[in-house]
This record gives sequence, structure tokens and C-alpha cells, in this order.
Amino acid sequence: MKRNGLSRRGFLASSLGAMAASGLPMWYAREALAARQESETRIRKVGPNDKIRFGLVGCGGMGKADVGRFIDRPDCQLVALCDVDKRHLEQAATGFRDKAKKGGTDEIAKYTDFRELCTRKDIDFVIVGTPDHWHTLPTLCAMKNGKDVYCEKPFTLFIDEGKLLVKTARAMNRIVQVGSQQRSEGFRPMGNYTGNQWHLACELVRNGRLGKLSQVTTFIGGNPREGPFPVKPIPEGLDYEFWLGPTPKVEYREKNCHYDFRWFYAYSGGKQTDWGAHMNDIAQWALGMDGSGPVAIEAKGEEPSREPGCYDCHPRFELRYHYSSGVPVLCTDVRGNAPGHPQFKAGEGVRFDGVDGKWIFVSRSEVVASDKKLLEEPLPSNKMPLEISTSHGGNFIDCIRSRKQPICNVEVGHRSVSVCHLGNIALRTGLKLQWDPAEEKFIGSNSEEANKWLNRPYRSPWKFEA
Repeated sequence: MKRNGLSRRGFLASSLGAMAASGLPMWYAREALAARQESETRIRKVGPNDKIRFGLVGCGGMGKADVGRFIDRPDCQLVALCDVDKRHLEQAATGFRDKAKKGGTDEIAKYTDFRELCTRKDIDFVIVGTPDHWHTLPTLCAMKNGKDVYCEKPFTLFIDEGKLLVKTARAMNRIVQVGSQQRSEGFRPMGNYTGNQWHLACELVRNGRLGKLSQVTTFIGGNPREGPFPVKPIPEGLDYEFWLGPTPKVEYREKNCHYDFRWFYAYSGGKQTDWGAHMNDIAQWALGMDGSGPVAIEAKGEEPSREPGCYDCHPRFELRYHYSSGVPVLCTDVRGNAPGHPQFKAGEGVRFDGVDGKWIFVSRSEVVASDKKLLEEPLPSNKMPLEISTSHGGNFIDCIRSRKQPICNVEVGHRSVSVCHLGNIALRTGLKLQWDPAEEKFIGSNSEEANKWLNRPYRSPWKFEA
């Protein structure tokens, strides 16, 4: 069998070489390639008539990217799209038309109300690619209508929303994958996600490669400080009232909609829920805290503008999370650093520091260490392996069929973004907070004030019932 002009043996050798060239040690590259081959074997065993049909809610950039995870698979079929902006809806329908037809869909159904899409009986799963303030209600609606869900990160806007989604997924026996794709995907040798530097770093840390940790640092960049932005006419085709949904009603300013919504606390959580949802997720994974979280949080930051129409997320910040293990996690607006490595590319990432000065830094472009032997020496055969996935979408489809939990399941997605929400609550209140991760509520002297931030009343007619 040949692939891209290469024999199977040649393709495997080329893949291993590409992974090694991108910084992965050969021992790990072999493990990652074996996992990828196993996944591809499962796809080939699926019959041509055994299609899993899906729809997309939210046809912006991330929604369309997530459709790309599934539309080329022989076992998946796109049948419906939904967006409150008819321009986005039509662009997505046009862009996906040919591939959908190839997959067996003569005409993609189009909706402007997610509830109509979610009630279709021929849909098996729903992608939720909406702005953050719209993640919870479509996910709930899909699950209550018997659908599995692939929901973009950040999973929620408030911690109580996540608790409700976890409860509902368990009660309805639904499979939920949250789009924290670093759990599955790293750099792209040969045009495909193969080796995963995030998984490698976490597996090394979990198996004591750095010894006792002194600190984990998540570097996520700062929030923009801009505005005030002028009020503008609502663009034709955008149902702005529906776009606002459960959030407070404000005038349309263009910058408070679509991509730039993420710099307003009304709709998102700034860098915390943007890059922090990825990097704090990796910290949780490496620390073995997938079902838990920190026990105390403190924060300091630069105050945002309070003038109407300005971005209002804190531009600069330093958040410190304390875990019961004694390992602190520092989340900062600065870019990543790897001291003593002149070729290092500063950016968003995670650094793990051991008490003896050893460290590993991982980002989307590289994984480096204070001593290359920390990466190159294989872990022992009796290591504690972390679950390995080489495709976030593929892992989700496998779990739809098996009904096993995916690598970033509903609980993992909720707990990881809860860390981000806790940091923002500490920033916005200025309080030093104590958190009970088992009860998922604040405790101690500031608990009454802090617990008010676990949710927010929805604007009528939308309802939130925990």
C-alpha cells in the first residue's frame, strides 16, 4: 500500500523522521505513530453505510475549523448548519457544499435557531462552535435531544454552567468532547497531527522525570486595552438580539461581536478562557488534577477601563493557584521563557520546574528542556502511561461508537475551565480565595461574596437552572 507516493515502510520511516526533526525523541515518536496507525485501522473497518451524521451550531472561524475535523472522514456526514448571522451561515454552506455532497448530503439544511437543528432525529452529534456565552444552552439542548456534543473551548462562561453540563451528560449518557485539542494534537509533521509534545511533557512530569516540582507556570499573553468603540448599525443578516441571548442588552459596536467578543467579560473571559483554557488544562493534566482543582487562588493585575464600549478584561495579570499537593501554578500574561536556550521561540506555553533546577518547557512550536537527556531518555517499561490520542476529532468519533469517555470529556473540560474562571473571579473581586474542589464552592471568610460569581442571571427569555 502506498501513501503520497511512498510505500508503507517508506511512509513510516518518513513520519518518524519528521517527528524527530520537530523535536520529539525517537522513543516517543514510535509510540505516537503506533497510536496513529491503530486509529487509522479503526476508520478503515467502518462500513460505507455506517455514517455518523452531524450538524454545526455557530459557523464562524472555530466552528468551520471543527467541521474540518470530521467532514473528510468516510464515517461522518455533515447534514445541517446553524448561525444567527446569515452571512456566516451562507458562507459555511457554500464552503462545505462539495465535501458534504461527496459524503452523501445532497443539500445541507440551514437554520438560524439551534433548537431546530438539535431536535432533528437524523443527527448523531452536534458541534457547538458559538461565542463563549452561547456554549451552555446549545450543548444542553443537544444532550437533552439525545445528541453527543463536540463543544469548543472554553466549555462554559460560569462554573455553575459546567456543573449543570456534567450532571446532564451523566444523566443522559451523552459523550462530550471539549475542544482543548492539545490533549490530542501537537505540531504537524507531514501535514498531519502525529506526535504530541503536550502529551510527552505531561507523561514525563507525571512519571517523575523532573523529580519533585517547585512550580508550574502557564504563559498565556495579555489582554488588549482598546476603546471606547463607536456604536454602529447592526449589519444586515445578523440577528443581534439572538446573538446577545442571555447576556445583558447593549448597543452593537462591532468589536463586542464575533471574534473580539472574547475581550469582554460579558461574553468571555479574555486570555484566561482563550489561551488559559489550553495552558491551564495542560497544567491540570500534568498534575493529575483532571477531576479536581486548586484549593486557594490569589491574583494581582492591571485594572481595565471602566468606560462603556471598551474592552474590560484585565490587560496584565499574575494569578497564583495553590494545590493540595503543594505545587503552585503561576498563570501570567507574559510570554513563555526557556532560560539559556537561544533558539527558543517565546510564546504561549507551560513550564514545569523541578526543585533541583531541572525544567521542561512546552508550547505549540516546540518542547525543550534544561538538559536534552530529560526528553531523549525513554521512560521505564513500568511507567504510568497517560492516555494517548492522535486526533481530537477521531478520539471523539471512537467514543461515540464505544460509549467510552473521550480524552477531554465533560468533567475534564469543566474542571480545566473552572481554573480559568477562578482566576478571573480572584482578579475581578481582588479577594484571596479558598476553594473546595470537591463541593465546587468557595469557603472561608470571603466565601459569601465569592460564591455570587459562580453564575449570572440569564436575560429573559433565556433560563439557567442548576
